[in-house]
Amino acid sequence: MDAAAAIALEEGMERITLRAVAQRLGVRPGLITHYFPAAEDLVVEAFTRAALTERERFFPMDGGTPLQRLAHFVDHIQRGLSSSLARLWLNAQHLSRFSPSVAAAVEEQDALDRSRLTELIREGIAVGEFADIDAEAAGIRIFLAVDGRGAYVNRTADLSHPAYRDFVADVTECMLGLAPGTLERQIQA
Repeated sequence: MDAAAAIALEEGMERITLRAVAQRLGVRPGLITHYFPAAEDLVVEAFTRAALTERERFFPMDGGTPLQRLAHFVDHIQRGLSSSLARLWLNAQHLSRFSPSVAAAVEEQDALDRSRLTELIREGIAVGEFADIDAEAAGIRIFLAVDGRGAYVNRTADLSHPAYRDFVADVTECMLGLAPGTLERQIQA
């Protein structure tokens, strides 16, 4: 699964084939088909594994205050460290139009991401780091900003202008009642 997830992140979900996974592992394709008779099942599991792994990497649930953890998440997006994940999500959303099993996996992973962010926002509200707002609505809007920025991930144009670079932080700060620059200062601290 790790090999298939790596292919998904590096090359795209369409590149996950029984042969490609077997080659990466140095085994015969028949071994892969023993566990995954249908290539689509392998693709779905690879997407799920990649989404889970990247969620834990970019969106930790421990290791600081809610503000610190949220700043970590936004920093990874703004520095482009989540570009492979953004590509994966664009790819999965596109493929979900043609595959009910991919669509179900996308919905499940999206719900897990939204739940994680909503929980983090609620924690921040409870300790007074964020304004007393609708945590679920704020989380949805923050992910809309993440997805909007992610829509540019395949462009070769220069996206270093602050309007592109800081968009997710700007929306996040606005949604959570934080002063402009709060997340940047938190990252530098």
